[in-house]
Amino acid sequence: MSAATTVTSTPGLTSWELDPAHSSVQFAVRHMMVSNVRGEFTKISGTVQIDTRDITRSSVHAVIDAASISTRDEQRDQHLRSPDFLDVANFPTIEFQSTRVSRDSNGGLKLAGNLTIHGVTKEIVLDVEDGASELRDPWGNTKRGASATTKLNRKDFGLRWNVALETGGFVVGDELKIEIDVELLKK
Repeated sequence: MSAATTVTSTPGLTSWELDPAHSSVQFAVRHMMVSNVRGEFTKISGTVQIDTRDITRSSVHAVIDAASISTRDEQRDQHLRSPDFLDVANFPTIEFQSTRVSRDSNGGLKLAGNLTIHGVTKEIVLDVEDGASELRDPWGNTKRGASATTKLNRKDFGLRWNVALETGGFVVGDELKIEIDVELLKK
């Protein structure tokens, strides 16, 4: 059991589960220096602890099934699952474990944490836009949401495959733009 799921009796602290049917992790990367290829991971799970009294005590743990990558092109997806990129046979999950939460000068949230891709762990910082406050859905469940963005260099995580173009540049860009939208279900 992770530290993020063991605290339950602190005043102001609530436990949430990621709703995979209403959450997404998407990415974009330059292709041949002329366009962006977009993709997503279709199998995600996670837990969130939110401390409404002290946001800095909040935490997030998320797990992505690396084999669930989808770019709407099965041949490309198979290549992305191969040892050239994610190597899902040896590294079946991508994980994020937060290390700190803070407010920026505009009142937005910064969520720092350790991201593990392809067996390599690096700290990243997500810019978080807190969604609507808690509300009840038509079935009596308590929900809330958030969106987050970041950029990272794929080579920092050992994803180095590429092919040089005759005209200069490479087939695959180094920078990944990440967009995350989550809907949370109160435990």
